[in-house]
Amino acid sequence: MSSPDDLENQISTWRSFLSRRDAIAANDVAELEAHLRDQIDDLSHAGLAGDEAFIVAVKRMGSVDALSREFATEHSERLWKQLVLGEPADRRSESVRPRSALVLAIAFGVAAALAVKLPVLLGAGGVPPTSNGVVEFYACNAALLVLPFLAAYFAVRRRVRIVPLAVVATVFAVTAVVVNVYPFTANAATELLVAVHAPVALWLTVGIVYAGGDWRSGRARMDFIRFTGEWFVYFVLIALGGGVLCLVTVAVFQAVGVNAGLFVSDWILPCGAAGAVVIAAWLVEAKQAVIENIAPVLTKLFTPLFTLLLLALIVAGLVQQNVIDAQRDLLISFDLVLLVVVALLLYAISARDALAPPSWFERLQLLMVCSAIVVDLIVLVAMMGRIGTYGFSANKVASLGLNLILLINLAWSAWRLFGFVRGRAPFGRLESWQTGYLPVYFGWAMLVVIVFPPAFGFA
Repeated sequence: MSSPDDLENQISTWRSFLSRRDAIAANDVAELEAHLRDQIDDLSHAGLAGDEAFIVAVKRMGSVDALSREFATEHSERLWKQLVLGEPADRRSESVRPRSALVLAIAFGVAAALAVKLPVLLGAGGVPPTSNGVVEFYACNAALLVLPFLAAYFAVRRRVRIVPLAVVATVFAVTAVVVNVYPFTANAATELLVAVHAPVALWLTVGIVYAGGDWRSGRARMDFIRFTGEWFVYFVLIALGGGVLCLVTVAVFQAVGVNAGLFVSDWILPCGAAGAVVIAAWLVEAKQAVIENIAPVLTKLFTPLFTLLLLALIVAGLVQQNVIDAQRDLLISFDLVLLVVVALLLYAISARDALAPPSWFERLQLLMVCSAIVVDLIVLVAMMGRIGTYGFSANKVASLGLNLILLINLAWSAWRLFGFVRGRAPFGRLESWQTGYLPVYFGWAMLVVIVFPPAFGFA
C-alpha cells in the first residue's frame, strides 16, 4: 500500500508537468487537479491502492500533451495572447508564467550578448587576452560564453538540484581550462578539432539541466532531442529575420550618409546571435506547450531527399578512381551528410507515436539508414587507406573514430528498424537504443577535446 505522502508527491509531479504548459492556465490546472482527486477518491473507494488509483485516473484524464492540445484548440485566442504578448490566461490568476519565462529568457539572452563582447572590451586594442587571436579565441570559446546562460535559464525554470548543477559546472570549467590553457601551435589541427567538438559536448551537457537533472531517463533524453531539433529551426528563423533586419539597417543609414556596417558587424550580429540562443529556447518551450507539429513535417520532407542524396553519394564514391588521394573533400562531405542523417533519424523518432504500426515512412527510413551504412563503410575504407599511406594525424584519427561511432549506431538502428517493419519488435526498442547512445557522443567529444591535443603534440 502506498502512503498518503507518496500519493501527494505523484499528484505534485503531475501538476508540475501541467504547469509547464502555457496553454493551460493556473486556474485550469487547479480545476484539472480537483477532477483528478475526485477520480482517485472514487477509485480508492472501489478498492484500488493509492498509486493504482493515481495511474488509472491519469490515464482517464489523458496525457499532458493531449490536454495541452485540447486547451490550445478551445482557447486559441487566449493562447495567442500568451505566446505573443506574454499575458496570463486569466487576469484574476496570480500566475504570470508566460511573462515570467519571457522576462527570464530576455535577461539571460542579454547576459549572453554582453558575455560575447566582454573579452573584446577587456582586451587591449580590441584583441582578447589570448595568444591565439580574435578568430581563434571566439572559435574555441563561443560556446563557453553563451551556453552557460542557456543552462542557467533551464536551471531556473526546472529548479535543478545542486548535484546536477555541480556536474554541469564542472564540465564547463574543465572545457574552459582545456581550451584556453593548452599551448596550441599556430594553425593547429587539434585546435580546430577542439573548436568543433567542444560545442557538441557542452550542448549535451546543457541537456542535463534541460532534463531537470534526470539525465538517466530515456524520456528526458528524447525530450532533449526533440528540443534540439525544434531549437535549431527557431534559431535559423531568427537568424534569417535578423539578417534581413541588419541589411535594412545598413541600407537605411547608408541612405542618410551614415556607415552603420561596422556597428552591425561588431555589435548587432554577435550580440544578436548570442541572445537568440536563449530566445529560441524560450520559443521552443512556448510552442511545445501548444503542439509539436514541426518535427513530423520536416522529417517527412527531408528523409526522401536525403535518401536520394545518399544513393547519389554511393555512386560518386564508387566511380572515383583513387579513393585515397582524390577523396579528402568528398570524405568530409560524406561525414557531414552522415551526421545530418543521424540527426534526421533522431528527430523522426522523437516525433513518432511509439504505439503506431509501421508504415511506408519507416521502410523509407530503413532504406536511408542502410544507404548511410554503405556511405560510412566507403569513408572507413578510404580513411584506412589514407592512414596507411600518409600515417596517423589528429584529423584522420578523429574522422576514423567518428565514422566507427556512426557505423555502430546506424547498424544497430537498421536492425531495430528492420525488426519493427517486420512486426517482430516494438518501436520503443529503437528509441531506447538512440537515447542510450547519446552518452557515447558526449564521451567521444570530450575525448577529442581533452586527449587529442596533448596526444598529437598540440599540432
